[in-house]
Amino acid sequence: MDTRSNEPSEYSVSELSQKIKRHLEDGFDVVRVRGELGKVATPPSGHIYLSLKDDKAVLDGVIWRSNARALAFKPEIGLEVIATGQLRTYAPQSKYQISIDSIAPAGEGALMAMLEKRKRKLAAQGLFDEERKRELPFLPQIIGVATSPGGAVIHDILHRLSGRFPRHVLLWPVQVQGEKCAAEVVAAVRGFNALKPGGDIPRPDIIIVARGGGSLEDLWPFNEEEIVQAVAASDIPVISAIGHESDTTLIDLAADKRAPTPTAAAEFAVPVRSELLETVENFARRLNLANTRRLETAAERLNQSARHIRRASDILSPLMQRFDNIEGRLKRAFAHGHAIQVERFASLGARISLHALRKQLDTAVDRFDTIKTRVNRSVHTMLSDLNKKLEAHGNLLEAFSHQRVLERGFALVWEGKNLVSRAEQARAGTEVSLEFAGNNRVQATIASESSAKPKKKPASKTTKEQESLFKKS
Repeated sequence: MDTRSNEPSEYSVSELSQKIKRHLEDGFDVVRVRGELGKVATPPSGHIYLSLKDDKAVLDGVIWRSNARALAFKPEIGLEVIATGQLRTYAPQSKYQISIDSIAPAGEGALMAMLEKRKRKLAAQGLFDEERKRELPFLPQIIGVATSPGGAVIHDILHRLSGRFPRHVLLWPVQVQGEKCAAEVVAAVRGFNALKPGGDIPRPDIIIVARGGGSLEDLWPFNEEEIVQAVAASDIPVISAIGHESDTTLIDLAADKRAPTPTAAAEFAVPVRSELLETVENFARRLNLANTRRLETAAERLNQSARHIRRASDILSPLMQRFDNIEGRLKRAFAHGHAIQVERFASLGARISLHALRKQLDTAVDRFDTIKTRVNRSVHTMLSDLNKKLEAHGNLLEAFSHQRVLERGFALVWEGKNLVSRAEQARAGTEVSLEFAGNNRVQATIASESSAKPKKKPASKTTKEQESLFKKS
């Protein structure tokens, strides 16, 4: 009996792997899988490796670079999505995964939840604070626009600017949706800020980031963190004009000004030239009218004041007449006073006697001679007494001089500049000098020190005086 038909078939590892691969891939056509993104990896190759999970299982997936470029949003961990693709196996590792052709959030609720979470995160960083937003320049010279060069947005902005106040516009072409949108908008904002004022390419005074309306997925790149951070860090004020008035993205919250439409962004950027001209003309008319009224008022006040001003002749005539009267009175008073003084001096001259004057002068001379004699005698006596006192003090000083003592056979002992007056001050081996009379000195060396203490004797008055003299010298 042949039992080989009941035995299992024998395969090599490669054959079994290929059989499983054909069976799995042929058994499923295109599948749609709903799950939460558990991990997301984006290596430099441009592919996206991720995993879909629910509470019971995990399915690996891959989005090849060609499909990743067309994604309207960036997959993030924790986002619930619906992935569409085909099951594929990887025989070398006995693994299977889904090759994703397209991926979308599982309804707008998932995107809105992620948007709200991101909004709270960026708000906590202070990127949406009103205090950091700046006023737009009143009349910018250069306007930078980051948008698609082929869309209707740039034409609407240019048309609106030409109708209001034509300005020089710098266009930085960017994609306004898709995978590259966020990176290109960030590059545009930072590129405008990197331009140097006065350079070959002028630096804009204001930046407009704009695109037309679209679905939540189409506008999603403008909710990316890198765009929000670039706009918040811009040194140039930014106007965001993304979608329609009902569309709100995170870039709108970070920009210095949000415009409901690209056309409104152009209106925010520049004033209406005709209105400015009309305002200037109105101010000019008001200024001319005010100047005219001021001049008329001043002329009227001047005329009124002129009627109250007296002529110079009316003011000076009385003064001149008064001056002439005073001059005549002064001349008459001077002549009268002169005559009185002449008469007075004549009377005094008659009363003065030359003999009496000579007698008074002789008396004064005699009195002066007497006083002179007395003064000379007193001065001579006083000088004589002073000379005697000076001579006595000199003799006394000479008697007490240490030179007189030295002449009697004494000597002074000097150690350098110090006087050695007691035996205990002398140390063996010390170089000293002995001073004799006539300021003569002899060098000597002390051989030994005194070991016995001298008995105290009552010092005589002469000894005390000598010691005091020595110390003073």
